[in-house]
Amino acid sequence: MTEKTNVLILFSDEHRYDAMGCAGHSLVKTPHLDRLASDGTRFTRAYTPSPICVPARASLATGQYVHKNRCWSNAQAYQGEPVSWGHQLMRQGHRVDSIGKLHYRGNEYDNGFGEEILPMYIRDGKGWIKGLLRDHEAVLDVSAYTSEIGPGENSYTDYDLEVTRHACTWLKDAGAAKSDKPWTLFVSWLRPHYPLICPEAFYHLYPLEEMDEARFRSEQALPQHPVTQAIRRAFNYDERFDDQTRQIARASYYGLCSFLDAQVGAVMDVLEQTGQADNTLVIYTSDHGDHNGDRRMWTKMSLYDESARIPMLIQGPDIPGAKTIDTLASLVDIYPTVLQAVDAEDDEIDRPGLSLRSLIDGASADRGVLSEYHDGGSPVGMFMWRKGQWKYNCYPGYAPELFDLAADPDELCDLSQDPAYSQDLKRCQDDMGALLDPIAANDLAFADQAERISQLGGVEAILASEEFDHTPTPSG
Repeated sequence: MTEKTNVLILFSDEHRYDAMGCAGHSLVKTPHLDRLASDGTRFTRAYTPSPICVPARASLATGQYVHKNRCWSNAQAYQGEPVSWGHQLMRQGHRVDSIGKLHYRGNEYDNGFGEEILPMYIRDGKGWIKGLLRDHEAVLDVSAYTSEIGPGENSYTDYDLEVTRHACTWLKDAGAAKSDKPWTLFVSWLRPHYPLICPEAFYHLYPLEEMDEARFRSEQALPQHPVTQAIRRAFNYDERFDDQTRQIARASYYGLCSFLDAQVGAVMDVLEQTGQADNTLVIYTSDHGDHNGDRRMWTKMSLYDESARIPMLIQGPDIPGAKTIDTLASLVDIYPTVLQAVDAEDDEIDRPGLSLRSLIDGASADRGVLSEYHDGGSPVGMFMWRKGQWKYNCYPGYAPELFDLAADPDELCDLSQDPAYSQDLKRCQDDMGALLDPIAANDLAFADQAERISQLGGVEAILASEEFDHTPTPSG
């Protein structure tokens, strides 16, 4: 890295790993992200620590997996502890600001940013509390999701345009300012997160007659594990679609990916115009993915790659261009990446992340990464251990799953009960066990959630609370 390297983190919401031209998608148009990948390095196997917003963002901030930071669900948000990379940088005199969605608990906490511009927190400081009732499957009305599709204007799109405007202004001001220390800016958009209402110009990039179809929709290809089946029942959006509306929803998602790409392009243009591109490390990634109809599932909340795998691109000083890295990566890697880039000191706390620069240089090519889900629809904690060719899914109290992603990249053939793979299964179990005890983590999650349910007035009070399917923007 150069002597003074700024960090610009560009963060989206619900962008699946393969919905980019640079990832090989035949339809999705993302010219600005493609350029970022061409000028930099793309991590082809990056995963979220949790396939839902709040826990993923807490792990991004703290560099800790969910079972460590205990932000288990969308009703248990980050509130300034454990310390974030932002805290570390600010105590060493760096300017650290955020623009856009945080999904933390609120502004009354020290969240690790000097200034939070246009922040979006969890709703009313409580978040989606019905997800705490994990033994109640019918806690969400899915009708709004399936009706809010197609071309049009929406508050989420308006919000993102304002995030982009503020980010461009911030970069112009930073380019004119003089500082002895590099800055770090976190820019966080809502899209392509639903509602699946897409600006008309971007929606029409994907004519329905040219659209592909959702994958793995036959009965034999649908999820067979009882925990994933419970998730599908709890969030059964697909039954509300017919053949045409399903394609409209999918085209809207693609269009929102292209809209998000345009926001990235606008910010990158200003970075270049202000003369800061040569000494700024740019990281693009997302909190989790989206099924977009695959397996008759929508949104996230599963351990399948459509949900748990994310895009991750990095460009900047000393970063190779047009390079792909297959080493597993995670959002917990952002913490050490930022500190290394600005040459900041870290504390002595042990964290699982590795800097992306070290992964580019060949470090820990055989590492494993973890993802967890402890929110609505799941009767038990869901733990994914990804290492080498293997994906091992652990569900305390239920049978596990084992997928050989080299031979079965679509995760259609569970090998966990095949005696021929018993040693592979045990090795994955042992590897996960070296990082955490999934039974103990599951028990702790339920204990913390029981305490939160009590604080909120009990089960009946939560069931009687107002329903919502996505967090409103700050302007409503």
